[in-house]
Amino acid sequence: MSIKLRPLQLPDDYEQLAELLSQIWSEPASAESLREADQKLYEVGHTWMDENGLLSGYDRERQVAVNEQGELVGYAWSWRAPWTEPGHLCNTIIVAEAYRRSGIGQLLLQHIGQWALKIGASTLITEVWDDNPDALHFANRRSFVIERHSFQSLLRLDNHEGQPPTPMPDMPELAGLRFLTLADEPGEDSEQRLYELYKETLVDIPGFMGEVPELSEWRKWYLKVDGYAPERVIIAADGDKFVGVTNILHHPKTNGMYHEYTGVSRAYRGKKIALALKIKAVQLAKHCNALYLRTDNDSLNEPILKINRQLGYAPLRGSYRIIAPLDQVLAKLHVKAPR
Repeated sequence: MSIKLRPLQLPDDYEQLAELLSQIWSEPASAESLREADQKLYEVGHTWMDENGLLSGYDRERQVAVNEQGELVGYAWSWRAPWTEPGHLCNTIIVAEAYRRSGIGQLLLQHIGQWALKIGASTLITEVWDDNPDALHFANRRSFVIERHSFQSLLRLDNHEGQPPTPMPDMPELAGLRFLTLADEPGEDSEQRLYELYKETLVDIPGFMGEVPELSEWRKWYLKVDGYAPERVIIAADGDKFVGVTNILHHPKTNGMYHEYTGVSRAYRGKKIALALKIKAVQLAKHCNALYLRTDNDSLNEPILKINRQLGYAPLRGSYRIIAPLDQVLAKLHVKAPR
């Protein structure tokens, strides 16, 4: 079997890349969604070493493995955003199921390691599903260790297998608060207030790493993602102050919805605002005739996990965030650092 690596070639590779990513992503990818994501990104990266000698800035590298017929059978994507932890690189490596255990993953990781070394990274991070022991074993043998565990939960909204949906808890009484959507009060002022709420609450999520992106980047990655609509951004407000938010995304291919984020301002926690927001999200999903709501949670985020259990979310598979010092990975890969 002859396998070679080459740079990702766009737009020609989008269709095959979407098929490959759909093998491991929890929701199917499409060529159009990948193209839209790329259009938000920089064309040329810019990195530097900070005052502590750690890699900062942003850049990315993408490489594919192809067989004799030119078909994509593997993909490596290494990147850092401006808010990624100093020194770190985020990574995705995928090998088509029929081509696993043939050395392709090793080739792709070697390429990532060499690129990481070139730009001065010190740490590699990635994620693997917790029900994929082969992937975890591959990573463990190359010095990656588990840092955190998160898992998915699913709320069926149809009569799946003849089982009726779980009854919703009563809506809590929240005197003095009003509920709206971003579509009800559109514009830059509302987006700014919403951003301030995200900026306060994101950092309190167990497992959140790095820094909150700047407003312009936040707009791109939270308000302009595939499946987003302002009428599905549900906000709790105290007067003009936004104090809670939940956002759900729609996936037309599966007629499902993804519960992307829920956050409540610190001064307003303990008042059941998050429960109210999540109930409204379920009501909205039902109104849209969605088949399910899916979400991801850190295993240490007990307040949200408790609410999800009340709503009837069933736990699914999870993922491990795994991490490794670059020098240890390079040693396992027999890649020598320059002297």
